[in-house]
Amino acid sequence: MTECEKLVLASGNAGKLREFGQLLAPFDFEVLPQSAFNVPEAEEPHVTFVENAIAKARHAAQLTGLPALADDSGLCVAALGGAPGVWSARYGGEPKSDAKNNAKLLADLAGVADRRAHYVAVLVLMRAADDPQPIVAEGEWHGEIVDAPRGEGGFGYDPYFLVPELGLTVAELPHDEKNRRSHRGQALAQLIARLRLGM
Repeated sequence: MTECEKLVLASGNAGKLREFGQLLAPFDFEVLPQSAFNVPEAEEPHVTFVENAIAKARHAAQLTGLPALADDSGLCVAALGGAPGVWSARYGGEPKSDAKNNAKLLADLAGVADRRAHYVAVLVLMRAADDPQPIVAEGEWHGEIVDAPRGEGGFGYDPYFLVPELGLTVAELPHDEKNRRSHRGQALAQLIARLRLGM
């Protein structure tokens, strides 16, 4: 990579932009949102996180001619066969909302004893749209679903996702600890380790 090379983040999420920008700065990347290049959101038609992340990264790289980083993440519940999975953001239907998603999740788990679940995050870094060997990093965070929301932090399913070894939901964790333990934090650590080995 050349010095201070631009890297397109295939997302419009300001929080992700800030987080990725800080973590990738030592590798001489200037991380820019795809909106800075008028890149529309990519289709996510696939049933796996890795396929959707690759599709988003390739889409951003194709339209900008720059390296691109994308992530796809969600919640997988054992008793629901891995659902909501890649549909986590829209599990409760359109328009998407955390409240509707959580209501559907609890309804689907009513009377179910097995509450095991895990968060998944897949990151894909493509040097170019035709990159034959993109860097793929994946993280998982295991826990279980509780019936009553706890905590004020986080978003999405966090108030219902209990981390058993801590006795706390993700929404009850300090921000720094969440980032350190989380599925996205794990995937980022993997990605950075790969970058340190050289692209």
